Amino acid sequence: MSDRLKVFGIVALLGFMAGIVAQVTIVYVVPWLIAVLPLLGGLTTFMVSGLAGAILTVAFVSVWAYLTSNRESR
Repeated sequence: MSDRLKVFGIVALLGFMAGIVAQVTIVYVVPWLIAVLPLLGGLTTFMVSGLAGAILTVAFVSVWAYLTSNRESR
């Protein structure tokens, strides 16, 4: 398998995992946050899940980039 195809597969897997975590966040964490912090009631769930998805995707890609970086450059 070519390296480019492996990279696409890894990024797709990371995006899939970020979507799962974002879904869990929107189902369980957001209602809890709204109950605990009533000021968040004005935020829509779309904004919160979008922010969570963006943060998780950046975190996953950062971990992947760190793990696959050239070992000699460290």
